[in-house]
Amino acid sequence: MRRKKVIITCKSLFVKKLIVMVVLGICAGICLHLFPLIIQTYICDDPKIDNDTQEPVNCTDHTAYVACHPAPNITCKDFSGNETQFTGKEIGFYRPIECRNVNGYSYKVAVALSLFLGWLGADRFYLGYPALGLLKFCTVGFCGIGSLIDFILISMQIVGPSDGSSYIIDYYGARLTRLIITNETFRKPQIYP
Repeated sequence: MRRKKVIITCKSLFVKKLIVMVVLGICAGICLHLFPLIIQTYICDDPKIDNDTQEPVNCTDHTAYVACHPAPNITCKDFSGNETQFTGKEIGFYRPIECRNVNGYSYKVAVALSLFLGWLGADRFYLGYPALGLLKFCTVGFCGIGSLIDFILISMQIVGPSDGSSYIIDYYGARLTRLIITNETFRKPQIYP
C-alpha cells in the first residue's frame, strides 16, 4: 500500500491543519463539517422536491440541504480528537444545494393575467404592485401600450413578484437563470482566427 501525506486547511472559527492519509483514494482524518470529502468518497441523497413549487423542500435563502453518506471505512477526526468511523449508512454531513425561493406566484397565471386582463392592471395587482395596478386600471393599461410592455416584461421574467421571490414554474418549463458578472468573474480570452 502506498501512502501519501496531504495537509488540508479547514477554514472555520478555528483554523487548524489536519494531516490526512490518502490510501487508495479513501481519506482518513477529514473533518466532514468543515471541509468537503473528495467526490468519490461520499454519496448524497436526491433532494425531496415539493410537487407544488417544483423546488427542494425547506428552501430558505436560496439554499436547501441534502444528506450525504460517506463511503464505508471512512474515519473522521474532529478538532477535539474524537474519531468516527462510517459504515456507509449513517449521515456524515449535509451538503448545501442551490434553489429558488418561491412564495406562491405562478408564472402561468401571471402571463395569462397580463395577456387577457393586463389593460385592467390585474397582472400588477397579482404580482404585488397595487399602485401600478391602479394606475393601469385608471388609464386602461396606458392606452394599451403599457399592457403590451408589461406582457413582454412578465413573459420574459424581467418583472417578477414584488417580494423578490421567483415564479413557480413547471419543472420542465421555461426557466430563466440570471447570470451575474462582477469584477471577480473569470473571463476566457477570445481567440480570433
